[in-house]
Amino acid sequence: MLYINEKFCKGCGICIDLCPKKVLEKNLGKAIIVRENQCIKCGICENSCPDFAINLRGDNDE
Repeated sequence: MLYINEKFCKGCGICIDLCPKKVLEKNLGKAIIVRENQCIKCGICENSCPDFAINLRGDNDE
C-alpha cells in the first residue's frame, strides 16, 4: 500500500516526475495518489523523496 504523509510533503514533484506508471499527481501543492492500482511498487518515489513523505508499506506512523 502506498502512503503519502501530507505533513512531510513539500510538493517538490520529484516523485510525480519519476513515477513510471504516473500513479501520483499534484493537488493543492502536495503529491497525491490518483492511480494506486497501477503502482508496481518499484520504490522510486519512496527512494527519491527528499522529505521522506512517501512510504510503500502504507505505514502512517509518524
